[in-house]
Amino acid sequence: MKNKMSINHILSAQVDVEPILAQNASFEFLPDDFELASDDEKANFIEMRKSMSYWQDAWRRLKKNQVAMVALYIIIAIILFAFIGPYFSQYDYSQQIRGSENIAPCWEHPFGTDNLGRDILVRTMFGTRVSLIIGVVASLLVLVIGATYGAISGFIGGRVDDVMMRLAELIYSVPDILVVLLLTTVLKVPLQNAFNTSHLAIIKSLGVLGPSLVAIFIAFGLLYWVALARIIRGQVLMLKEQEFVTAAKALGASNKNIIKKHLLPNCIGQIIVTTCLEIPAAIFLESFLSFLGLGVSAPMTSLGSLAAAALSGMYSYTYRLIIPSVILSVMILSLNLFGDGLRDALDPRLKK
Repeated sequence: MKNKMSINHILSAQVDVEPILAQNASFEFLPDDFELASDDEKANFIEMRKSMSYWQDAWRRLKKNQVAMVALYIIIAIILFAFIGPYFSQYDYSQQIRGSENIAPCWEHPFGTDNLGRDILVRTMFGTRVSLIIGVVASLLVLVIGATYGAISGFIGGRVDDVMMRLAELIYSVPDILVVLLLTTVLKVPLQNAFNTSHLAIIKSLGVLGPSLVAIFIAFGLLYWVALARIIRGQVLMLKEQEFVTAAKALGASNKNIIKKHLLPNCIGQIIVTTCLEIPAAIFLESFLSFLGLGVSAPMTSLGSLAAAALSGMYSYTYRLIIPSVILSVMILSLNLFGDGLRDALDPRLKK
């Protein structure tokens, strides 16, 4: 005769299941086995979920993603290292310390010094700052151009949409690295002349960045907005058929206000995720160009230019190449992992 036991009894009493299975015992499911919570607890849970906003729910799901949270902590640590760290150093990134050339890592210079006697630690901090700023500014350019272009194309539709998307596909087919190299080479002298002769404050401020960085921003504004534009267009094509858009049109709202106040705010999740994923792409491109000598202008530095400067002494001073390479790799990896986690948290299809 088979022994019948309740599942709840086994779990509550912590009964060893293997001997029961060996005796060919059967289990009987009782109603209390399926009771997850009391009615009050269920009501409180449902009320709590209703009271949570979209961003609160997204943050709740993001916190459950351990990989994304670790990446976020690493990004915060890198930001503090780049923007706060230089204030705790007694040296400037361009300061040449006479008699301290080619010093190995020590207590006074934790990352050592280069062949000109400049402290590598503070130069690494400043180079990380420059790389982060370039990534954020370039991604914001992509955000403004791509979101505007995609929203207009999807909302108007028809022949206008066809022409705008064919133009986007044409730009997408252009080899971006080749265009960036051509722009940085061709625009370097004209931009430098404009910086030297212009009396406008904004032009002079751009001159601090150097012609190569400005050319990189121009290249991002010309080429890298296509992916975001296609994503926003797809979202707008779905949203413009919704009732709230029809109601806005009936109330006499202009197309500009509908796009600005109704359509783009409903695409905010896709916009944020795509913009976050563009930051590491911009950092990598700048580092690649700086490594080739087409990036930031001396004495300003970036992680790519630090790695390029370390090539001449790669065998004698290997740590000079390892330090910026490791920081650059960890930063790009963390940004990509956090962007993936943010995409999962903001995706309403994953909402339970």
